[in-house]
Amino acid sequence: MKEIHLASTQGFCAGVSSAIEVVKRALEKFGTPLYVRHHIVHNHSVIADFEKQGVVFIESLDEVPEGSRVIFSAHGVAPTVYEDAKSRNLHYIDATCPLVTKVHREAIQFSQKNIQTVLIGHRGHQELIGTSGYVKTDLLHVIEDENDIDALNLDPSQPIGYLTQTTLSVTETAKLIAKLKEKYPNIVAPPKEDICFATQNRQDAVYELSKLCDVIIICGSPHSSNSNRLKETAQSHGIVSYIIDTEEELDLSWLDGKERVGISSGASVPRYIVDRVVEKIQSKYPNTPVLEKESVEKGISFAVPKF
Repeated sequence: MKEIHLASTQGFCAGVSSAIEVVKRALEKFGTPLYVRHHIVHNHSVIADFEKQGVVFIESLDEVPEGSRVIFSAHGVAPTVYEDAKSRNLHYIDATCPLVTKVHREAIQFSQKNIQTVLIGHRGHQELIGTSGYVKTDLLHVIEDENDIDALNLDPSQPIGYLTQTTLSVTETAKLIAKLKEKYPNIVAPPKEDICFATQNRQDAVYELSKLCDVIIICGSPHSSNSNRLKETAQSHGIVSYIIDTEEELDLSWLDGKERVGISSGASVPRYIVDRVVEKIQSKYPNTPVLEKESVEKGISFAVPKF
């Protein structure tokens, strides 16, 4: 008989919940047209739902008519984006996750002290692009892997510090930081770890699933950084893992010969996606028990900005 084990963290993290609530309240208060710069969160189902309600997702502020209302996504934006919005008389609402804003503040402080800043993250990711904008250009050094660290040529006589994207693999980032410290022993760490608690909790939960399960299904969009890190976490512990956007992408043959199925989800995945995956599995394997521990994030929330 099969068992379904749910990760102890499911549904939206606090930052995603806050950002989605911003869009909902803006729709209620202002109606459409309502523009959002970049996807408010990295999840196809959430985006499709808002598009049905008339929300227009854009990549550049040039796409927003002058004087219109625009929301900035949870991933954060560079200072130049705020300046651009003001110059075009756009009414903007900032839905940046507070934990991303924390990294922005750290970046500003590093630059004010002329600290050469190593920014660990994925090039092209919206969060990394935004954070990069808070570091003086001549002080910024973006790295993704150990090869990038080998290629670094910083001035050891001047202060050096590092910051990270909030949605990285905890384990892999620790390896990169260790290598940085080996190369630059006096490198300065941020006041507090940058990888957010939701990312950490979800990776920890997948690690726990990997001790129990034969296969792990990750509910999350392929372009979601934190969802991909969950799949990698399972695989790094020798467990076959798949990432799916919706229950329709679940191939039930993946479960053949597997007794304990683990299911986890990214921080921007609505709980109903997980529930539908469970239902699809139970449609083929009736009476399959579902085991789930209480979420370690129960009761955690961020205030929604007033507008």
